[in-house]
Amino acid sequence: MLWNIPNSLTVLRIFLIPVFVGIFYLPASVIEPHWINFSATLVFALAAITDWLDGYLARRLNQTSAFGAFLDPVADKLMVAAALIVLVELGRTGAITALIIIGREIAISALREWMAGTGDKGSVAVATIGKVKTALQMLAILFLLYSDPVANINIYLIGKVLIVIAAFLTLLSMAYYLKAAWPRINLK
Repeated sequence: MLWNIPNSLTVLRIFLIPVFVGIFYLPASVIEPHWINFSATLVFALAAITDWLDGYLARRLNQTSAFGAFLDPVADKLMVAAALIVLVELGRTGAITALIIIGREIAISALREWMAGTGDKGSVAVATIGKVKTALQMLAILFLLYSDPVANINIYLIGKVLIVIAAFLTLLSMAYYLKAAWPRINLK
């Protein structure tokens, strides 16, 4: 089934990307910078929630599909890449950090696609380290997008620390997946 609830949520996430990016291009005469940060953070949070919800509903309602399995990770990577590019443009994270995270996503997606083609996609299935990396990465992005202090807590600084930790876990998780796939890659 192509247009089920989980796939619709995934498509919604893709449609949220230009909305998310567009918020940062609204003139200050239309919306104050604080509200730009707040609105973009809400849109990104909604996208992150739909990411979790579409997977949950696909399993719960038994509505998994090959289309959904393909589109869901694409939507995730596009949203994260868009957020990181915006954060680099705003000077809230470094280009190296963004390149590490985006580059790993592309490399591991390609590895998973190749492994699936060999009939051995299970060896690069999502591992705990990947889930922890994703959770920290999403939280870091949310904090960096909002950026304003909350109850005298420096959200921006927390986001900067978390994104560095997420980048480190990104490298560790990439090494983990490459090690798991190495026996297959090492074949002649």
